[in-house]
Amino acid sequence: MKKIINVSNAPKPIAPYSQATLSNGTLYVSGQIGINPADGKLVEGGIKAQTKQIMENIGMILKEAGLDYSDVVKCTIFMTDMFFYTDINEVYGTFFKENPPAREAVAVKSLPANVQVEISCIATE
Repeated sequence: MKKIINVSNAPKPIAPYSQATLSNGTLYVSGQIGINPADGKLVEGGIKAQTKQIMENIGMILKEAGLDYSDVVKCTIFMTDMFFYTDINEVYGTFFKENPPAREAVAVKSLPANVQVEISCIATE
């Protein structure tokens, strides 16, 4: 059985998908972008600000499912340029201080809404 997770304090999906799906104790969080859920706009301040907003959005989704960052077992990071890798890691690492999850980080040609970074994750109960 699956449960759809959609929260108001994370950005609304911009296409036909849910923010996350909980199935058999595993939470699959859709790719999040640096949208401020309060105003629906991309945060200003560059890649670090976008990454911080993404991680905060993921945190809200995790919380709704009764989980937190320590429950994340895998993340995927998409960025439009590997030049951003160091800055993304600097912010991302503050959310996973101990036992960080498995991860891949790849550069892609473009992302939805012309953002520079998108992050998805999987967490378990």
